[in-house]
Amino acid sequence: MKINSNGHLHQLVYFPGIFPVNCYLIEENESLTLIDAGLPTSYKGIQQAEAQLGKPLTRIVLTHVHSDHVGSLDKLVELYPGIEVYVSRRDARLMNGDMSLDAHEAQTPIKGGVPKHLKTRPTQLLDEGDTVGSLQVIEVPGHTPGSIALLDTRNRFVIAGDAFQTRGGIAVAGDLRFIFPFPALATWSKADALQSAQKLLQLQPALLAIGHGDMIQQPAQQMQRAIQQAASRWNIVLSLL
Repeated sequence: MKINSNGHLHQLVYFPGIFPVNCYLIEENESLTLIDAGLPTSYKGIQQAEAQLGKPLTRIVLTHVHSDHVGSLDKLVELYPGIEVYVSRRDARLMNGDMSLDAHEAQTPIKGGVPKHLKTRPTQLLDEGDTVGSLQVIEVPGHTPGSIALLDTRNRFVIAGDAFQTRGGIAVAGDLRFIFPFPALATWSKADALQSAQKLLQLQPALLAIGHGDMIQQPAQQMQRAIQQAASRWNIVLSLL
């Protein structure tokens, strides 16, 4: 595991040279919030990082419910009795094995590794604008119907899950990068992903942190380029949000 830190944010990277999977620890005054639970063995590095930071881990927030983002969730809940688990109201359905689509949603199958044997269920359901400590919830459907990003209101850092990737080159979810194609192959709706990417760009983040790849400081120009490239590939006219 590799740790990259920037202020209150600590990126935990697993298999950085092969299949990079990122979790994030966010420091609050007296505690830590974990964003995503990585792979089945990620809990070991999370515990080590918690010890180094010297604050208790009290919350887990999931950006979406794919296997590489919830791999250590059951183990962490076992290790930290009483820990709070947050997930979007929409993606909570995936935790229950409900792969159905609502009438207003893109009628394409939900993709990616949705775990079938996850024991943990959320203690809190999240909607647009909710807050978890210093983090504000931003709904970014596309990779999954209920994907969320988290905006740190103290510094405008955005932790975006798989709404973007930077491994293999920055890309909107669903826009294939042959060096690292997995986020694209696991994306449910390209049109929704593109609209969500535009929504994140409008936040003018000071830093973009994602599930797969390096963090980017002052990312607006690169985000804009990725959005335009995806729109061109998919023949979608960009809309003003």
